[in-house]
Amino acid sequence: MAEKQTLREELAALVAADLDTRERAHRAAREGATHDEAKPENDKDTRALEQSYLARGEAARVEQLRAALTEVRAMKLRGFGETEPAALGALVTLEERGEELVLWLAPHGGGTRLAGGRVQVVTPQSPLGRAVLGKRAGEEVTVTLAGRVRELSITRVE
Repeated sequence: MAEKQTLREELAALVAADLDTRERAHRAAREGATHDEAKPENDKDTRALEQSYLARGEAARVEQLRAALTEVRAMKLRGFGETEPAALGALVTLEERGEELVLWLAPHGGGTRLAGGRVQVVTPQSPLGRAVLGKRAGEEVTVTLAGRVRELSITRVE
């Protein structure tokens, strides 16, 4: 369980850093849209309008990241028994042609590598996340990733 707490803290820190960056970008875009130099010089000048669209997009992303951070921090951490199916919060170990891959099913942060690159975050919405969700140790999954069909064996769900 301590490993999952560490993973959650690491993922939350990464989401928080992304949130901070997006908040700064939102402030800059909003300031750019209202700055004196952004005032249109003629009816074809759309600088302020473009900045306002950018600010609106950044504001939406800021709200998404705030929600993501809340979900990651609130995610319940628990152990999984030998016969339990993979669910949110599970560490799933897969094997493909003798190589091991460790996934962590989390609500956000898909594609992120944690624990020094040893653990890859997948979300239930991703193809790989959907493939392992509800599966148990000993089961096989087939998933198409980047146009390539991959067959993976689930060796552990914890």
